[in-house]
Amino acid sequence: MSTSESFISHLLELRTRLLYAFGGLLLVFICLVPWAGDLYALLAEPMLAKLPKGGQMIAIDVITPFFVPLKVAMMAAFLIALPYILYQAWLFVAPGMHAHEKRLMLPLVTASVLLFFFGMAFAYFVVFPVVFGFLVV
Repeated sequence: MSTSESFISHLLELRTRLLYAFGGLLLVFICLVPWAGDLYALLAEPMLAKLPKGGQMIAIDVITPFFVPLKVAMMAAFLIALPYILYQAWLFVAPGMHAHEKRLMLPLVTASVLLFFFGMAFAYFVVFPVVFGFLVV
């Protein structure tokens, strides 16, 4: 097998893994679209709680009330599909790794994902209320 054939086979494998990852993300996004408004309300709740009595958020662009909940749903879909996306990345990278490197991946990925979710929870429950309380004053 020549070098160019090997390179092409790697590109084809990468394309396959990217398509699977994107397909998983798209599937989760399509499932979340009906609840896009609820997800947006959940994300905006810490800010709305700090607004003065009768205060509300306003849209400064015509299409914003439509696109912002969809963007929030897409971000939530990415977070939900993240394990599958990382698994697809693993399937692409794993054949080129040594056994001792493969052994370290599961604890590292698990710890990274858990710490990422803990960081998001910390931002939502601790940082957002403090920052929004400061900005509203």
